[in-house]
Amino acid sequence: ELLNIVNLSNQFGDVAASGNPADFIPVLQYLPSHTMHLFKDINKRFNFFVQKIVQEHYTSFDKEHIRDITDSLIEHCQDKSAGEDARVPLSKAKIISIVNDLFGAGFDTVTTALSWSLMYVALYPDIQKKIQEELDLTIGWERRPRLSDRGSLPYMEAFILEMLRHSSFVPFTIPHSTTKATSLNGYYIPRDTCVFVNQWQVNHDEKLWKDPSTFNPERFLNAAGTEISRTESDKVMAFGLGKRRCIGESIGRWEVFLFLATMLQQLEFSLRPGEEVDITPQYGLTMKYKKCESFQIKKRLPTTSSP
Repeated sequence: ELLNIVNLSNQFGDVAASGNPADFIPVLQYLPSHTMHLFKDINKRFNFFVQKIVQEHYTSFDKEHIRDITDSLIEHCQDKSAGEDARVPLSKAKIISIVNDLFGAGFDTVTTALSWSLMYVALYPDIQKKIQEELDLTIGWERRPRLSDRGSLPYMEAFILEMLRHSSFVPFTIPHSTTKATSLNGYYIPRDTCVFVNQWQVNHDEKLWKDPSTFNPERFLNAAGTEISRTESDKVMAFGLGKRRCIGESIGRWEVFLFLATMLQQLEFSLRPGEEVDITPQYGLTMKYKKCESFQIKKRLPTTSSP
C-alpha cells in the first residue's frame, strides 16, 4: 500500500505538472484528451484507495483507542454528548474527502521537502556536521527528537528555513480568485480573476536577500547564533500568505522537523566522490531534482550521552 500511494502520487504529479488548458478554457474538457483521461483514472484509483482506508477504520473503530485522524473524525461523527445541534455533522463522504485532502496536500509536499533537505546536507557536509553537533549537544542519543526540542535547535530551524527558501519547491501557490476588483502596485485586477503567488520570485529577490543564490542557513540566525531572526524568517514564502495561506502549514513544518531531526541524529548522508549531481529543479506542482543514484548513507556512532 505504501508503494501504491507513492506511485500514485508520482503519477499525479507527472500528469498535473504542466497544467491543463481546460482549467482556463472549460469547453476543452469535452474534447478527447489522453492527459485528461489519465488524470481522471489516477484520481479514481486514489479515491478508491482512500475509501478502502476509511472503511477499514469504520470496521475496526474503537472509541477507547483513537489511532489517527481518521478515527478522530469518525469519533466526532458518533459523539452525541455535546448535543445534536452543537456538533458539526460529518458524513462518511466528507470524511473521505478530508482524508483525501490530507494525502493530496501533505504527502508529496513533505516528501519533497525532506528530499531537498537530504540533498543539501549531502552537498554541504559542514552544514550537516553543525546540525548533528547541535543535536548531539541538545538531545544526545538516549531518546528521539520531540516537537518540544524545536526551540532548542536554532541551527536546525535555520537550515529548514533556508531549504524552503533556496529550493522554493512550491514555486507558485495553488490558484486563488479575487473576490472583488482591486489594485496592486498600480495594476488593476478585476473580480473573479485567477491569481497565483510567485513564491520563487519572493524567495530569490535580491532586494530582500543578500546573495539569494547562496545556500546559507546562518542568514536566519542572530549574531550569537542562538536564536532565529523573526524579521528574516517571516520573509520566507512557502505556504502562501494572508488568511488564505495553507491551512496545513503547522503540521507540515512539524513533520519536516521531526523526520529530518530523527534521520540526522541517527544517519550521515553523503554523495559518492567524483560524481556530479544535477540539482536543477524539474518544473511541476512541486519541483524536484533529477533522480540521484549517488547518495551514500551510513549509521552514526554515539559520541556523547544525553545532557
